[in-house]
Amino acid sequence: MIHKKTLLWNDESEAKLMTYVWEHSEELQPNKKRPAVIICPGGAYLGTSDREAEPVALRFMTAGYQTFVLRYTTYYPTFTMDFSQKGREEPVLPQALFDLGKAISKVREHADEWNVDPDQIVLCGFSAGGHLVASMGVHWHESFLQEPISASNEQLKPNALILGYPLTDYLIMKEEAEKEVDEGKRELWRVSNQAVFGKEQPSIEELEGRSPVRFVTEATPPTFIWHTADDDLVYARNALNFATALAKQKVPYELHVFENGVHGLSLSDETTANDPAQINQECEVWVDLALKWLKKRM
Repeated sequence: MIHKKTLLWNDESEAKLMTYVWEHSEELQPNKKRPAVIICPGGAYLGTSDREAEPVALRFMTAGYQTFVLRYTTYYPTFTMDFSQKGREEPVLPQALFDLGKAISKVREHADEWNVDPDQIVLCGFSAGGHLVASMGVHWHESFLQEPISASNEQLKPNALILGYPLTDYLIMKEEAEKEVDEGKRELWRVSNQAVFGKEQPSIEELEGRSPVRFVTEATPPTFIWHTADDDLVYARNALNFATALAKQKVPYELHVFENGVHGLSLSDETTANDPAQINQECEVWVDLALKWLKKRM
């Protein structure tokens, strides 16, 4: 396995791409280019979760994919839930989106070296990482992405998306946050807003502008979505509404909403659990379902 860190920019940016790539072997279909998965962990844009990073990459790698983990720009350079700490001065978006665009471009640029089929690049994101992936899925063809990355829209185009309990509609989040009685969750919402918008109380227009569900078009790639119905942090309506938007545009999609499961399940098994609630046998099938779905288009 080729495992290394690749810096995405020629500056002090924290953004980096971690590779988990099959090495060339004459015994393992040496002339076959492999599909790739770029994984965007969640973390409310405050950091990127280890639980949704390397373990997910290795799971897809065992299924034959070349895999990559993107550590994109976040509010805190080191993931923390200590909200008393001061984070970045500037909002993390659109820089985190530029990071993802750069990662896609980098994988295509090194397709021969990493034995990747450049027409089979999948983005997989969880929670805030799902928001980032969905944002790329709806904006990849827009000009504002091309200049900072020095790439054409075809170089930035994802071929498929996998969204795990994604945030796709900030208006839903605002509506639910205003009803929330748990002060810890309300504080998380405020700090996450500070990270994304540069303010704790963004306007309706700002919330709409960062909601991928409002920008779905027929150019949005085929999408696999999974969520849990009782997720009380990023609500299942995010997934339902995004699927509805895809259906309206006749974009191929598959949606799985499991009845029970806490937010942040990742692989839903012992591999990624640091709490018994994060082991969920009903939900762990999402990986196999996603792999079967990908076989239709990879």
